[in-house]
Amino acid sequence: GLYEPVLSLAAETLDGIVAATGKILIRIAGIAGPTAQAMREATIAVNLGYHVGLVSLGALREAGTTEMLSHLRAIAEIIPIMGFYLQPAVGGRPLGWRFWRELAEVPGVVAIKVAPFDRYATLDVVRAVADSGRTDIALYTGNDDSIVHDLVTPFPCTVGGRLVTRRFVGGLLGQWAVWTKRAVELLERVQRSTAAGPRGWTTEAAAITDANGAIFDAANGFAGCIPGIHEILRRQGLMRGTWCLDATARLSPGQAAEISRVCRDYPQLSDDEFVRERLDAWLS
Repeated sequence: GLYEPVLSLAAETLDGIVAATGKILIRIAGIAGPTAQAMREATIAVNLGYHVGLVSLGALREAGTTEMLSHLRAIAEIIPIMGFYLQPAVGGRPLGWRFWRELAEVPGVVAIKVAPFDRYATLDVVRAVADSGRTDIALYTGNDDSIVHDLVTPFPCTVGGRLVTRRFVGGLLGQWAVWTKRAVELLERVQRSTAAGPRGWTTEAAAITDANGAIFDAANGFAGCIPGIHEILRRQGLMRGTWCLDATARLSPGQAAEISRVCRDYPQLSDDEFVRERLDAWLS
């Protein structure tokens, strides 16, 4: 029973931001479950003013390609959709080039979140979209282990004997739930640098990947990924604890110490001062 209240609260918050700043914001709602549930959620999202549905295929783990595509087409009849390649370690499944190539034929697909944590699988999506000839499908990285690499790389693809390039336009990342001001600044710097020409990003890329390994608990198969996010927010005073809806989800042994290490080693990634200056106003 939380789906509509949460989306409604987020929509009200976005309305306030638009009213105060005049910014144009793309509103993306998560959509999950079997087809009937997903269609209900898509309808709720549309009615609340959301523009795009990010569709999880977690409920179709045993489905074939035809069934998954039918599911996505049904949702795309209600709301434009963003495909979602989720890594298997947290509930995703391998989805090959053919799946993404066929999905690119669905007119209602406007974007894809690419988060398999696998360079070969990431390339499958990029090549499939390029091969479709569509230039209106936006690619977002969800690869927390290679954020910077995805953002700065011009991916070469051969289409009809002609070399073309595709780029990621941004990120939809768990890591950007924390240290968000720095994430915004990172994206802006990437966009400026790719427009101006090559720049060395390897050191920054390594720091972010190391930090994400601690936050998302890569050492323990990502068991503590949500509590890891909560732990950063708790340390900043934005949350009172690391509790999750899943009562069994908690920090893994040694994860808190790893988070302390990356906070100490990479202070440039943190926006603690920015949060501290605004915390009282945000929580009042």
